[in-house]
Amino acid sequence: MPPGPRRRARIAALQALYEADSTQHDALAALQRISRRERLADESAVFARELVEGVLERREEIDHKIAAAATAWPVDQLAPIDRNILRLAIREMLGDNGAPVRAIINEAVELAKSFGSDNSAKFVNGVLGAIERQSRGNGAGQAAANGR
Repeated sequence: MPPGPRRRARIAALQALYEADSTQHDALAALQRISRRERLADESAVFARELVEGVLERREEIDHKIAAAATAWPVDQLAPIDRNILRLAIREMLGDNGAPVRAIINEAVELAKSFGSDNSAKFVNGVLGAIERQSRGNGAGQAAANGR
């Protein structure tokens, strides 16, 4: 069964972020090219663009969350695919697109299974689960603890 429109959008967004991270190409230009190549429906292309723009706009905050949840792994030393799957999922967790957090995590794990290494899915699940627990447990106190 082919992936649904939102998963196709996430895949396109991931590919654009990965390309930008690995080659310093412009992420939005890469996304536009990928969206055309993959013939994304307009709604999917818009969702993918929102995801990429959100990651670009909030990358420092997102990377801080990754660093806090994966303390043994400096963000810049993570595998680029894992780093960008995490960025994409955290952007969704920070946004309000109507997707439940568990669904966002499950989607990220599926991306990791498809595009990452043998350990990627477990790693992505663990990091996102830790972030979910931190945000649930600390609520508004988390923002204060992060100096925000």
